[in-house]
Amino acid sequence: MLTPLRHDWQKEEVLKLFEKPFSDLMFEAQTVHRQHFDPNKVQLSTLLSIKTGGCPEDCKYCPQSVHYDTGLAAQALMPIDEVLQAARNAKAAGASRFCMGAAWRSPTNRQVHQVATLVRAVNDEGLETCVTLGMLNEAKAQLLADAGLAYYNHNLDTSPEYYGDIISTRTYQDRLDTLAAVRDAGIKVCCGGIVGMGESRDDRAGLLLELANLPQHPESVPINMLVRVAGTPLSASETIAGVEFVRTICVARILMPQSFVRLSAGRTNMNDETQALCYLAGANSIFCGEKLLTTPNPENEADLALFEALGIEPLDIAAEEAPICAVL
Repeated sequence: MLTPLRHDWQKEEVLKLFEKPFSDLMFEAQTVHRQHFDPNKVQLSTLLSIKTGGCPEDCKYCPQSVHYDTGLAAQALMPIDEVLQAARNAKAAGASRFCMGAAWRSPTNRQVHQVATLVRAVNDEGLETCVTLGMLNEAKAQLLADAGLAYYNHNLDTSPEYYGDIISTRTYQDRLDTLAAVRDAGIKVCCGGIVGMGESRDDRAGLLLELANLPQHPESVPINMLVRVAGTPLSASETIAGVEFVRTICVARILMPQSFVRLSAGRTNMNDETQALCYLAGANSIFCGEKLLTTPNPENEADLALFEALGIEPLDIAAEEAPICAVL
């Protein structure tokens, strides 16, 4: 019997999951995972920053914000030939989805048309496409949908209660409005958050509660571990314990049974054993490649070596029918 999809979770229920004995929580998460996915297959995606730096937002974790001196120089939108070469390299390395990120608060119509051209070109390479461009209204979301965009990434980042401690230039409702515009345009949603920003377990539960109680679960739920970057206000944040991070993966899997749960940023700070526990807990998607936007990522060879040790194979989206994205 499949675990039913719910959109009416209560905070107390989510906290009780977090508080379960670790082995019991892991068993429940893997039981749910096996009902909906092959437990030995993980989707590979690649994330490329197509427009880096110069973002007017003040997200305290982000090295691309103009508010912080992180030594990152702003760059213009990448030429299409460079983007296409990166997409071809990603496909050759085993990626099935190609995600493109641009450091904008909200793209102009001209910028959306430029990205739509990139989407069409990457689609022609036989890769699924995902972009993250900031806030969208319905008209801009429809332009991307018409170009064949498969997924749009727009994270909630943290709980509504903790959000104001992290960002002041964009409201939580702004983020929810963008998700609604993307859904209405028929684009699949990639939406998750970041842990290790000084938030409490209650806030981690609050983030997952918001995601699970959306009218439709995100098809992809990226769970990022904060990458502390010198020059950002969160550069001295205390690192979240590995077991607590795995608990977060477990709860995400239980609350959103059919979503892909992605290990995103922060994997360079995890040893093989922590990553293995995350896969056991139901994480079934990662970003491969040396960089996530501007932060480091494990080398492909390291990922494939761990996959071999664990008996994991890259998921071939084209060959399988499964609920199936993401980014920071």
